[in-house]
Amino acid sequence: MAESDQLETNRRIIATCTRLGLSVASAESLTGGRFVASLVDVPGASAVVRGGLVTYATDLKASLAGVDADHLEETGPIDPVVAAQMAVGTAAECVADIGISCTGVAGPEPQDDKPVGLVYTAIAFGGKAKVFEHEFAGDREEIRTSTVQAMSVNLDEFVAELAYGPSAE
Repeated sequence: MAESDQLETNRRIIATCTRLGLSVASAESLTGGRFVASLVDVPGASAVVRGGLVTYATDLKASLAGVDADHLEETGPIDPVVAAQMAVGTAAECVADIGISCTGVAGPEPQDDKPVGLVYTAIAFGGKAKVFEHEFAGDREEIRTSTVQAMSVNLDEFVAELAYGPSAE
């Protein structure tokens, strides 16, 4: 996705959320806050974006984003349940309607026996989360960029469905 496409996707997210009166917050690990930064690049984002949690360190996923510490201990941070709990937790902590999260391995080395490029993202709404599993290729920068792009595309599709119903695909 080109940078201009990313910005256009984020414009649609901000416009749709503004129209619906919905707010968004993020919990980000491997992206280090890049997703929420890309949202606030859009003029008018302050009507929608509540904030973001950078939970790069594993323990912060529990203490800031509400991830179950026992589950983290058992599975490690690269886990679909962790992504779901991060999304639900950031919505609660930031008092937002929608929470979005990411956790994964950007590299250069595998982490906890999880391969480089394995990323989980999640979107939470109404206390429930939908998780997406991604297997991105490339170097560390490409994986982080792909993660932010996937988060934008998934959130754009999610809010469009809230606004207009399911697509006719």
